[in-house]
Amino acid sequence: MQLNQATIRIKNLRLRTYIGIKDEEINNKQDVVVNVTIHYPAESAVNSDEMQDALNYRTITKKIISLVENNRFSLLEKLTSDILSIASEHPWVTYAEVEVDKPHALRFADSVSLCLSCKR
Repeated sequence: MQLNQATIRIKNLRLRTYIGIKDEEINNKQDVVVNVTIHYPAESAVNSDEMQDALNYRTITKKIISLVENNRFSLLEKLTSDILSIASEHPWVTYAEVEVDKPHALRFADSVSLCLSCKR
């Protein structure tokens, strides 16, 4: 039996960052919620049960946390793109998708989100 690609999902990673263009947004950190999907061939990891044969989702998550919490962003597009770069940087990654929600960005909506993806 041939395995399909593995899918790693980092769900609802809640972080705080400076995001936006209004003075209030520039001066105060806001909540963002990050969701990441990564596809990669995991047959070696399945067969070996060794960490060096798998993508380390903990390492990826730590890089995302550092990026988001230690930088400022005017646009949701830039933040999402920078996270996507981290999610897709490993050569084994064949597809990555990132969605970033900005809760309470609009008066009558739960959140506004932006989704970007790439494939190799």
